[in-house]
Amino acid sequence: MADYDTIGVDYANLRKPDPGIAEPIFAALGDARSVLNVGAGAGSYEPLDRDVTAVEPSAKMIRQRPPGSAPAIQGGAEALPFPDKHFDASMAILTIHHWTEKAKGLAEMRRVTRGPVVLLTFDPAHRGCWLTDYLPELVTLDEGQMPVMEDYARWMGPVSISQVLVPHDCSDGFLYAYWRRPRAYLDPRIRQGMSSFWKIEGADAALERLADDLESGAWEAKYGDLMGLDVLDTGYRLVVSVS
Repeated sequence: MADYDTIGVDYANLRKPDPGIAEPIFAALGDARSVLNVGAGAGSYEPLDRDVTAVEPSAKMIRQRPPGSAPAIQGGAEALPFPDKHFDASMAILTIHHWTEKAKGLAEMRRVTRGPVVLLTFDPAHRGCWLTDYLPELVTLDEGQMPVMEDYARWMGPVSISQVLVPHDCSDGFLYAYWRRPRAYLDPRIRQGMSSFWKIEGADAALERLADDLESGAWEAKYGDLMGLDVLDTGYRLVVSVS
């Protein structure tokens, strides 16, 4: 489990919500007025026009929440301190891979929510970003920490699952956000906001190879067609459970 009390330095600046990703999240929340955000971090993607309550285990992340943010309770998904059906909707954005007990956490979200449970997550079966050609360890990591898509229905009942396309200029610096900006992965400050780089070993050699390929033109020769795309499916999925 990533320790955001360690890796959460400057997280709020590195992980700014992207409007194109926020749109389907907000649409999935429907007309909910009260919203629970689990694994809320610094508050990315929290709707400003609703009554939001945040739950976040890391004190460092809570301290990075901007002034005026929704109130945050320090705690985890596995034991939510709320009565049954307390919220109109709940959300969890790129966080489930950090949970100790994923099934229990989702069951808790379903328990305290009357309406939709909205999750932004990653499909570990997807092979859609060139970065894994340099770092196949990322595939192994995701296969170990990410639920497969079938798990969500098994744990919460019927769900809808849809692609979340990542724009080429995505402002949210998650792992595959820089699919059209390969030099960004060479910047240690940018990598600091990606928990995966804290969990794998041997990244330095792979990044040196990436730097060499960018310099020689080998990267462009192999992946240059991506430069003509505005959005790409890099494996992110919106999972919505409706009670």
